[in-house]
Amino acid sequence: MHHDSVHVPKPSLTEVLFGWFLRLVSVICFWFALNYWAMLIGFSHGGAGRFDLLSPEWRAAATALAVVYPVAAIGLWLLVSWGPVVWVVAAATELAMDKFYPGIFDSRPLLVLLHGAVAVTFVLFRAALLYQRLREARKVRVDSP
Repeated sequence: MHHDSVHVPKPSLTEVLFGWFLRLVSVICFWFALNYWAMLIGFSHGGAGRFDLLSPEWRAAATALAVVYPVAAIGLWLLVSWGPVVWVVAAATELAMDKFYPGIFDSRPLLVLLHGAVAVTFVLFRAALLYQRLREARKVRVDSP
């Protein structure tokens, strides 16, 4: 029997690992979102992080991150192109909180290191995928005229 459908190539190991990496980052983003929501509703920090008890700076930052992180988590989990973009917005917000406003927001060097490691790993994966696609494009195919 001859198949009428187009043959879909199997994803490479790099593509599979990249998908797993994005899903791992998605789980981490969801954890950050839960932490921000727990802080805002008074579930964590002994109730001291409740929205009505926060300073205006923390209200703006925590509220924005409580919304942006779940959106980033969904985009990364679904492996869509806007997922990493939304993650960059969330990470840049937290990096700005840490580096530009250290007197207002707590310094969290481990968080900065985590965001940096994720960004470097993402760029390395994208470079490896680009190299792989360029190498595949240069291969001689039997169906070429």
